[in-house]
Amino acid sequence: MARYTGPKCRICRREGGKLFLKGDRCYTDKCAFERRAYAPGDHGKARKKPSDYALQLREKQKVRKMYGILEGQFRRYFEEAERRKGVTGTNLLTLLETRIDNVAYKLGFANSRSQARQMVRHGIFLMNGRRVSVPSIQMKPGDVLEVRDRTKKNLVINEALEVVARRGVPAWLEIDAPALKGSVKAFPTREDITFPMTEQLIVELYSK
Repeated sequence: MARYTGPKCRICRREGGKLFLKGDRCYTDKCAFERRAYAPGDHGKARKKPSDYALQLREKQKVRKMYGILEGQFRRYFEEAERRKGVTGTNLLTLLETRIDNVAYKLGFANSRSQARQMVRHGIFLMNGRRVSVPSIQMKPGDVLEVRDRTKKNLVINEALEVVARRGVPAWLEIDAPALKGSVKAFPTREDITFPMTEQLIVELYSK
């Protein structure tokens, strides 16, 4: 599958905000966005009023890149969100938040979503006692995610757990850090998703 392999800090600068793509580094003074909080390129500092379409596009790109999802897959998530009952924008965020790679990241088993995705692909986790290797698996209330016994001494995981205190574990998840195990208590509500995003702009973009 195609994936972006360029500088991650450049993405944050392009989208105008921290997307926390580099884990712990994003919380330090070394964060590139802290030093250069403007778009990359020769005209990055130029001030111009964006059009409505530009605002919608940038919001979609911001959310898509934060979760590390390609365009086609993101559109499929939107179509699924439209089919479900409730508010389409909230449904979309719920689908993204309950991906198994995002849950692993939010529980503190990885420093970033990209790292969590790689760990899932390598079969490091068990979901409900069964080994999984597909990052897009959707988790639901009652599902349990745990680190396999053979990898519980993995330094990357233990270092990530030490850092998770900076961002905290969301209320819709439950973590048993000593056992390297976590579970989904409930589907996340819109209030549980604290990252600043305006999902209605994405709905307006795809509804054209």
